[in-house]
Amino acid sequence: MVESAWRDDALARMDRARLYTLELTQDLTDADYFRQPAEGVTHIAWQLGHLAMAEYALALARVRDSQPGDREVISREFRRHFGKGSTPDPNPDQNPPVAEILAVLDRVHQQVLREVPTLSEARLLETLPQPHPMFDTRLGALRFCADHEMLHAGQIGLLRRLLGKPPLR
Repeated sequence: MVESAWRDDALARMDRARLYTLELTQDLTDADYFRQPAEGVTHIAWQLGHLAMAEYALALARVRDSQPGDREVISREFRRHFGKGSTPDPNPDQNPPVAEILAVLDRVHQQVLREVPTLSEARLLETLPQPHPMFDTRLGALRFCADHEMLHAGQIGLLRRLLGKPPLR
């Protein structure tokens, strides 16, 4: 019985991912599919800052709600700078330093690794007050966090190739 639950969950996640992929292509013209964009779309620093912000939002704020000490982990300014809808600025002077971005990325992840294992199964299975199109429970937010990171890892991989770096695998 457990095996079928895992299978059904995996298939449902695959289906939601496919629906999202197709949603991303809804407004494209045939010519857009083959267009190679010029500079100015994104950069690796923004991708990493966005991942830190998203992991905080998905794996902490949505899972156990915001806490007073969260600003020590990730500032409100950092979250705004790298949040959904923000515009990546290629000027290093208009961004936090790389070392800070990497430190926040690590701090958020370490906080998630400390806190999430302490949460009960009942808490993780609670329905969220504001569901997301890809999940409706706290556990779903955690699962989507990994999926979201893989999406951006793909973008980082593409950016590496555009920078002339070889593929890692």
